[in-house]
Amino acid sequence: MNRSMTTKKCRIYRRLFITWMAIIGVALAGMAPVYAVPKAELWAKWNEYDASSTTRVDHSPWGRFLQDYLVTDDPSGVNLVHYSRVTASDRKELDAYLDRLQQVKVTGLNRAEQKAYWINLYNALTVKVVLDHYPVKSIRDINLSSGLLGLFTGGPWKAKLARIEGEELSLDDIEHRILRPIWRDKRIHYAVNCASIGCPNLQPGPFTAENTDSVLNKAARGYIGHPRGVTVAGPDKMVLSSIYDWFREDFGGTRQGVLQHLKEYAEPSLAQQLEDFQGKIDYEYDWTLNDARQ
Repeated sequence: MNRSMTTKKCRIYRRLFITWMAIIGVALAGMAPVYAVPKAELWAKWNEYDASSTTRVDHSPWGRFLQDYLVTDDPSGVNLVHYSRVTASDRKELDAYLDRLQQVKVTGLNRAEQKAYWINLYNALTVKVVLDHYPVKSIRDINLSSGLLGLFTGGPWKAKLARIEGEELSLDDIEHRILRPIWRDKRIHYAVNCASIGCPNLQPGPFTAENTDSVLNKAARGYIGHPRGVTVAGPDKMVLSSIYDWFREDFGGTRQGVLQHLKEYAEPSLAQQLEDFQGKIDYEYDWTLNDARQ
């Protein structure tokens, strides 16, 4: 093969490479980050607990933050956060609370105390992440992942945000490797808040060992009774939150299992509409930040 032919082929390959890279670049630029739902896979270390423990974790700083900055009477029915009004001193108090939580020996707590601990930690960490990057229109705009992963996964969920008992944990770890697999409680989805309009409400007070069960029931009823949870658009069409699609395995794994769960917490009129529903089900979710200013 002579030199001129080799040069010509190199030019062709170069043009092809540049063309393909341009196509890929355009495609990536037009893609929204993909929300891939992790499976519930137990992190065995966090399955340890002490049934005889009487230790109580102090969540009162989180309670004060919620009391000062959570709007619970918005006409939308969605609890909103006054992120823009959080003072520097209250941000420091929130940071101090999270620091104290990370000093707790969680495996030495009883099960009820652990459940409240993990839920409060998740929600407080989420609020801190938003405050650290505020203003943003959506939590999905906060991309803490590096490399190619960051092109496809918007949001802070995979970033290691806390260190507990020597282990670094992400929000995904807390939800999908601890809360979901340990408790197998579908109501967990009404407890952890992703700082979005489409999410179940951030509750107005901390979870505790004593109140978790009743608060979860109330949260489930509130979400299912709100249009962003369930909307019956007609006799043959229903729109559900994407939560019931993403986490279908937690709600029985089937369409019928989801409907049965909804009926369990629905008001009588809605429960009647859900009974033997055979129409089309669509799924929607609003990732707009739960910002009182917006």
